[in-house]
Amino acid sequence: MKFARPRGTNDIFGEQAASWRRVENALAVYLRSCGYREIRTPIFESTELFVRAVGEATDIVTKEMYTFADRKGRSLTLRPENTAPVMRAYLENGLYRGGGVARFYYIGPMFRYDRPQAGRFRQFHQIGIEALGSGGPAIDAEIIDVSIGLYRVLGFPPLEVRLNSVGCAVCRSKFREVLTASLIGFKGGLCDSCRERMETNPLRIFDCKECSAVKEKLPVITDHLCGECSDHFIALQGILTSIGIRYVLDPLLVRGLDYYTRTAFEILHPFLGAQNALCGGGRYDGLAEDCGGPRIPAIGFSAGLERLMEVLPGESDAARHERETDVCFAVLDEASVARSLSLARELRDRGLSVVVDLSGRTIKKQLKGASDAGAALAVIVGLAELEPGTVALKKMKTGEQRPVRDVALIAETLKEMELTDE
Repeated sequence: MKFARPRGTNDIFGEQAASWRRVENALAVYLRSCGYREIRTPIFESTELFVRAVGEATDIVTKEMYTFADRKGRSLTLRPENTAPVMRAYLENGLYRGGGVARFYYIGPMFRYDRPQAGRFRQFHQIGIEALGSGGPAIDAEIIDVSIGLYRVLGFPPLEVRLNSVGCAVCRSKFREVLTASLIGFKGGLCDSCRERMETNPLRIFDCKECSAVKEKLPVITDHLCGECSDHFIALQGILTSIGIRYVLDPLLVRGLDYYTRTAFEILHPFLGAQNALCGGGRYDGLAEDCGGPRIPAIGFSAGLERLMEVLPGESDAARHERETDVCFAVLDEASVARSLSLARELRDRGLSVVVDLSGRTIKKQLKGASDAGAALAVIVGLAELEPGTVALKKMKTGEQRPVRDVALIAETLKEMELTDE
């Protein structure tokens, strides 16, 4: 043989390729049922995009990017992650002008020059979602709920959510001083890389696998959050509890990219030992400004497909037929968020495609959004004239509206409408 595949890459073919395709299709169908629509970005982008977005002092930028000059000398980089490209596309194409929350998902290859090992490659594949346009904790809860559902679709056992807040620029600026002062006494116990990080980006020390003993002794940012970040974190925990998502607070959890703010989380498999992280994500409220746009709050997560396929418990029957939106929820106030998210989850588990409007817009605009999405039904949550626990079910085609309590009635109504249409 004259040629072999480059180190850290894989050929996928035969039954393995078929398995990948079935899993990708099932996940895409699930994400569309949650209101996320596909976005495809170029495999290479301007190097400056990743330097500014990911962070000049991160390992990705300093050690792991595949960077090259084109024929006109412009520096380009194979994408090491896809959040920054999605944000660039969102801004460049003016997608933020429509208002509300823009929801995207992507599936595709990424590239990092890293040491190949089990589940980690130099060309690897990610599935991820991004929700742009809402700064409230409700969308954080939805993202975490959707990330758990991604694995539930594939038959995984109950997974563990690790949760933290990494604060905002104000919090981190003050915490950095506290952390740097504390690190001076532990400098001798740090690895070479973390001794460099002390000067450039001390928060990255919490992301180091070699310095675990030191990390346990350091101050944590959750003890130094500003009032707004603290309120956001407490509200998020309240919503997660209300919709039945268990989580573990992990003050040492940070993400490996500089753009993260406030919420950071990981989804762990309880039976995989040290390599148990399946996916992770968080909020990145300053990224739009770093990319030259207006301030647009956002949150997302990504999961490595190689790792997912490696621990897949067996292919499920989750490859449902593709469908457009069945039901849209119009949420009238913050008190109705948890109820809406819980009902939506129950309907999705029944095989329906459901979108929850968390934009905070007027009911008129939310119902217009439901109509634009082609939803057959709208569920209005939070109408003052209804009894507690009751929602309004509206047939979008006829305008007929009635109160309901049982999720089963929503699913049955949709089935009856489909039979009538036939």
